[in-house]
Amino acid sequence: MDEMNLSPLWLSFKTAIIATIIVFIVAVFLARVLSRRSFPGKSVIEAIFLLPLVLPPTVVGFGLLILFGKNGPIGKVLIEWFNIQIVFSWYAVIIAAIVVSFPLMYQSASAAFQGYDAHLEYAAYTMGASKWRVFWTISFPLAWPGLLAGLVLTFARALGEFGATLMLAGYIPGITDTIPLAIYFAVESGNMKMATFWVIIIVVLGFSAILWLNWWSKRHMMDHSNNKKA
Repeated sequence: MDEMNLSPLWLSFKTAIIATIIVFIVAVFLARVLSRRSFPGKSVIEAIFLLPLVLPPTVVGFGLLILFGKNGPIGKVLIEWFNIQIVFSWYAVIIAAIVVSFPLMYQSASAAFQGYDAHLEYAAYTMGASKWRVFWTISFPLAWPGLLAGLVLTFARALGEFGATLMLAGYIPGITDTIPLAIYFAVESGNMKMATFWVIIIVVLGFSAILWLNWWSKRHMMDHSNNKKA
């Protein structure tokens, strides 16, 4: 296969990596802020964060289309002020991947930050440690196993995003043709050989990610158990 035929692979990787980095930073920050706090409306906010997890991707894509379309509240501002059109562009692919994968990272991060004893943080505060130092020396290391699981799942979800991407970005060869879109349109055009090729690629990538995560989790648990015995 020539270079052009492999463009969905590079585009999918580039999209998944960028989306994962953005989602990781934002989701970890929000999960850390909200995990130890209770206030009116918190459940509503978290429900909004997790909503893309339970909605059909096409519904998520429709909502993004309303927001980022030419007459949408965000899309109109971007076009008039910055001359940037989101719909049917690579930016749309990134946005779709971010929105659909965000709930997985947020849910994992929230559980990770609530999964260890908060008194360790309070003890550090009483000894004069700053919030930033407590986060990097206590909170982040203790939450890291859960954060890593969320990171892997976020990458896999961003890599396999289809419905919202199709609604917001469409299918433009070389620009928005991610692997899932390439599979769909290869089947539509009757090119089953090409569709099979991309199916094998994305199944291998997804399987490898989950397999590595399971291996790492078991190894981490064994190391933790050995450290306790020691």
